[in-house]
Parts: sequence; C-alpha cells; structure tokens
Amino acid sequence: MRSSAVISGALAVLLLVLVAVGWTPLLSFDRSVVETLHRDAVADPGLTQAHRILSDWVWDPWTMRALAAGTVVLLWWERERRLALWVAVTSLLAVGLQQGLKTLVGRDRPQWTDPVDSARFAAFPSGHAMTAMVTCGLLLWVLSLRWRDEWRGWGTLAGVALVSVLGVGWTRVYLGVHWPSDVLGGWLLGWCCVSVAVLTYRWSERRFPRTGPADADSKGSRMGGTE
Repeated sequence: MRSSAVISGALAVLLLVLVAVGWTPLLSFDRSVVETLHRDAVADPGLTQAHRILSDWVWDPWTMRALAAGTVVLLWWERERRLALWVAVTSLLAVGLQQGLKTLVGRDRPQWTDPVDSARFAAFPSGHAMTAMVTCGLLLWVLSLRWRDEWRGWGTLAGVALVSVLGVGWTRVYLGVHWPSDVLGGWLLGWCCVSVAVLTYRWSERRFPRTGPADADSKGSRMGGTE
C-alpha cells in the first residue's frame, strides 16, 4: 500500500506539471479524443442523454458523498468511531485538495459551439472521477475491514465500484466537459488519498491500540493492523 501511495502520488504530480506547462503531446492527445467523442455525442442524442443521467445523477459527486456520509453514520452507530472519522476526514480532505488544485491550475474545459452538457469551475482534476475513486475505494476498504467475511456479495460490490469509477470518467469525457487527462488526474489523486488513509489508519491502530468489547468482536475481520 505504501508503494501504491507513492506511485499514484508521483504520477499525479507529474501529470499536474505536464498540464500546467501545457505539454503539447498531452494537449494534442486530449484534443483528438474529445473531438472524436463529441461528434458521436452530437450524432446520438439518446445515448448522450443516458450518459448525462449516469454522470449527473447516478455517479454525481453528491451521490458519492451521500454514500460516504451514510457509511460514516453506520460505522459510528456500530461504535467504529476511529474508522468513521478516517472515512469522514479523508473524504473532506479529498474535496479540499480537488478544489485547491482546480483553483491553482485553472485549466479551461473543452469549448463547443454545440455542447451536449455543461459544467462549472476549472477542469483539472475531474471532481467526478476523483470523488468516485475516493468514495468507492474507501467503501471497499471499510467492507474488507469490517464485513467482508460476513457478506457474500463483496465481489459483486467490488465490480460495481470498478464500473462506477471507470464509467464516470468515461461519461465526463464523452459529454465533452473534461479532457482525458483531467479524469486520469482525478483517478490518481483519488487513489493516492485512499492509500494514504489506509496507511495512516494502520499506523494509528499500531500506535494507539484499542481495547473493549467492540474491538474484540471485530478483531478477527479487521486487517488494519497488518501490512
């Protein structure tokens, strides 16, 4: 997990620099992809509307944040207070990082004379992609710690999470509101946030071990104290 955090963070920083300096090969690739997809989106209104529903409702950042908030409430109710705080703080820090980078980079979104969707604020990184990665990553992590041995549908949920993360990135580019590198940046930053959350949680479990009935009951299914 440490290597995952370092690699994803380093790649995110590299991509940010390339976007900020306007590296021509990257910008050319971004432009070619969005122009091709935009032509398809304009030519097929029905498919475009389906993409808008998925992007603006099913996989919207507020939908993802609601899932994270529900997870925090459930963990708190089950007296998993430390884990609840980790999910809440990681989600909030990810939002702050995302908005801070948008302001810092100030990248323009694709511009069209015939747009099929609209979005506000700067482009890099994609908030939809980053929020989906953070939320789905945290939910799978929590499930692996707390309920994986008790729920046989874990594999199905992992598949849904993967489809959601990849799918929301695709919809943002298809709808012409993000460049491909915006989405990649959101994924990398989101995964880095999840990796750091897991690492710091494991460190806290080793540094400040807990005792009590709730801890004893969940000890067998928690992986937070191992590498």
